[in-house]
Amino acid sequence: MKTSAKFGALLLAALATACSQKEEASTESPAAAGDAAKFQKQLLKQLIQAQPGDVIEIPEGRYALNRSLSLNVDGVTIRGAGMDKTILSFKDQIQGAEGLLVNASDFTIEGLAIEDTIGDALKVNEGKNIIIRDIRVEWTNGPSTENGAYGIYPVQTQNTLVEGTVAIGASDAGIYVGQSRNVIVRNNRAEFNVAGIEIENTIGADVYDNVATNNTGGILVFNMPNLPQPGHSTRVYDNKIFKNNYENFGHEGTPVAAIPAGSGVVINSNDFVEIFNNEISDNDTANVIVSSYYAAGYYSDKSTQEDFDPYPEGIYIYDNTFVGGGESPDDMQLKALKLAKFGLGGSLPDVLWDGAIDKSKMVDGKLPENLQLCIDNGDAGIINVDLQGGFKNITTDISAHTCNLKKLPQVVLEFDKEKEPSQEEQHVANEVADA
Repeated sequence: MKTSAKFGALLLAALATACSQKEEASTESPAAAGDAAKFQKQLLKQLIQAQPGDVIEIPEGRYALNRSLSLNVDGVTIRGAGMDKTILSFKDQIQGAEGLLVNASDFTIEGLAIEDTIGDALKVNEGKNIIIRDIRVEWTNGPSTENGAYGIYPVQTQNTLVEGTVAIGASDAGIYVGQSRNVIVRNNRAEFNVAGIEIENTIGADVYDNVATNNTGGILVFNMPNLPQPGHSTRVYDNKIFKNNYENFGHEGTPVAAIPAGSGVVINSNDFVEIFNNEISDNDTANVIVSSYYAAGYYSDKSTQEDFDPYPEGIYIYDNTFVGGGESPDDMQLKALKLAKFGLGGSLPDVLWDGAIDKSKMVDGKLPENLQLCIDNGDAGIINVDLQGGFKNITTDISAHTCNLKKLPQVVLEFDKEKEPSQEEQHVANEVADA
């Protein structure tokens, strides 16, 4: 799963100096006057000539662009008048793939929309201290395999905040954070994407107060092989994840193409993941899916790095509100299983697990406590489909999963003061750091 980006600014006054100084933009929009080429030229010039500390402001208006934008300077802010007021349209894009590609640190982008890019909408690569706020990315033709893969796409970043954004129509993930460290994704809405929000091969992520609906899969926490780092330690909490039943329109052969429609939260091959305090409802295959890399059918000793760990371990599901779900699985085997075990009007339990574990790590016939799948969620049930045993010993026995795990520390970004850690959370964080 990969990534994407785009952005721009409009100022009629030329950048005369290399000072890091905010400039006033003309109130008249060249694009509105039919001079799209002039606006694009000015915006490209601003991005090329930008200096650390510059604030590039784009006034209200719809601006037609036909080529990708890029920024390679640290310390720049791009600011529009609002995600429904400042709109960068790439509907007639003829050059490049991304909308905006950023290779820089201390970067902020806020208050604008990026529409209809050929490829990824906004990609931020290898930066530190990244803020993506109040951005809308959308493919206005609706869900389609021909849409760009990623909407908001920070990859290989550190200290990243994605908040208040809207992502619609991505053929892979609407909001994707990959191969990164120290990440907060909050107060976003993801709709009509294959994956609404995806955290992949990332270390330390908090995903909260988001809405994920009408996607194929709502929120995904994945590890994939052949990438620079394995991910772990993700908390998914206080989200609304409902009716993610849209048909899968991902490109054949990509990992998300294997996600069944009707998936609420999907954990695949990732370790130390907490799912708590969410409202998860009416996801037709299952409200929560926990699976190994084997379940996707892609695992191959020839194509996968030798030290890749395909098993999800240390998964803790607790205090969620589950409603509905599991009533119409998007898989013929699961449909047959549901019918056989739960009847025509029944449904699969809230947690669907492929049952695959690393038997080499077992002690006295079971995994060490910190690697177990633990569920402390009222009357929520589980079904273990026994992938490793050829689906011969399918069970709904939850007794092996009635356990508790040590809770993960809160992710705190130095530049983000919205939520300071509690004393207990700080103590946990210190213990993790000391370990």
